[in-house]
Amino acid sequence: MANLQRALEIAIEGHKGQQQKNGLPYVLHPLRLMLAASSTEAKIVAVLHDVIEDTNWTLEALKAEGFSQSILTAIGCLTHRDGEEYDAYIERLIDNEIARELKLMDLKDNMDIRRIPELKESDLKRLEKYHRAWLHLMNYEA
Repeated sequence: MANLQRALEIAIEGHKGQQQKNGLPYVLHPLRLMLAASSTEAKIVAVLHDVIEDTNWTLEALKAEGFSQSILTAIGCLTHRDGEEYDAYIERLIDNEIARELKLMDLKDNMDIRRIPELKESDLKRLEKYHRAWLHLMNYEA
């Protein structure tokens, strides 16, 4: 069974060379989520939440590494699919408890304007979209 150590190795290698808007290594974003996550399973999902979208990793490859089905399901929920409307993406992940927890943390981290060196109109529109999604997820009752 794959563990947090293996998830960290995958994320660090996969995000190698990627940068945040402020120039810092991108991998710091999933690491911040990992530190705030509520369980070991959620920490693993936090570390891996962007590897499907932003690296060459696939869910099948993560399955072959031995990650549990619940971890794979949460990562799948958090993966924004090509051509998928953002609101549909949020609705798709909302019923998965781990995905919902991590998306709230992801949105909060992505709305931190300290990560954006110079705010532009496009940044403000994206922040507004993220804030709407955050409010929707916060008000969700299972």
